Amino acid sequence: MSRVGKYPVNVPAGVTVALQGGKIVAKGKLGELSVDLTDDVDVEINGSEVAVKPRREDRRARTMWGTTRSLINGACIGVSQGFSKTLEINGTGYRAAVQGSELVLNLGFSHDIRYPVPAGIKITCEKPTSIKVEGADKQRVGQVAAEIRGYRGPEPYKGKGVKYDNEVILRKEGKKK
Repeated sequence: MSRVGKYPVNVPAGVTVALQGGKIVAKGKLGELSVDLTDDVDVEINGSEVAVKPRREDRRARTMWGTTRSLINGACIGVSQGFSKTLEINGTGYRAAVQGSELVLNLGFSHDIRYPVPAGIKITCEKPTSIKVEGADKQRVGQVAAEIRGYRGPEPYKGKGVKYDNEVILRKEGKKK
């Protein structure tokens, strides 16, 4: 069984962590994130460390122990460094561009796909075949990247579509004569 929760969260320099009501608020150079706490864990702030402890020894308290610790760690890293995901577009004529507050995707459909960029997320296209999604909230960055990939995921025969930069596509063999 994992013991992720027993390690304290190290708060990076330039980040302030405060306990406000039933949530922990982390403030840094990239913004402010809050993590809602459950009744199953106790949180203590000791200088530049945040310790999480379960209140009981039942299964739910132990699972929320590690989950809460990971959420607090993600919030601290997010407001200090941020998170990013890179997507690659493969296919003839497939491209992307940022126009104002929209991401315009040309993915082989009869129309362009216009994806409104959510608040707190920054999308850049260094090349027409590369999309970089950046933000402080790890969950939202991953969700936005998954929604963009969902418009046309990679197919296994030619590898055309939108994929993560580190994703490996298992290729299939085509028809044989």
